[in-house]
Amino acid sequence: QVQPVESGGGMVQAGGSLRLSCAPSGRTFNNYAVGWFRQAPGTVREFVAAIRSDGNTYYADSVQGRFTVSRDVTKNTVYLHMNNLKPDDTALYYCAVHGGGSYYHGPEYYDYWGQGTRVTVSS
Repeated sequence: QVQPVESGGGMVQAGGSLRLSCAPSGRTFNNYAVGWFRQAPGTVREFVAAIRSDGNTYYADSVQGRFTVSRDVTKNTVYLHMNNLKPDDTALYYCAVHGGGSYYHGPEYYDYWGQGTRVTVSS
C-alpha cells in the first residue's frame, strides 16, 4: 500500500555527485521512515541511510559525510544526495518503507521495497 519507486540513477565519474529520488506509488509515506540500501553483484544488501518521519537521519559509516538523505513533505518525496562518489559506491540502490519500531539498519525492518535504480561510478 506504500510502494516506493526510485529514480535518478545513472553513470557518473569518481568524485562526482548524483541525486536519487524515492516517491510512493499509492499511499503517502510522509508518516513513515524511509531507508536506502544498496547491493553490488556478489554482495549482500547493505544499509546506506534512513530518514524518520520526524526528520532524524541515520547513515552507514561508509557514506557518512558524503551522502545526505532528506525529505520534502510537500512533494511526498525522499532524496539521497550522493557526493564525492567512489567506484565502490557502484550498486543497485533500493528505497524501502520502514515497518515501524526503533531499528533502521537492517533490511528486515522494512516492509515495502522499490525496484532499484542502478548507480555506476567510473574511475
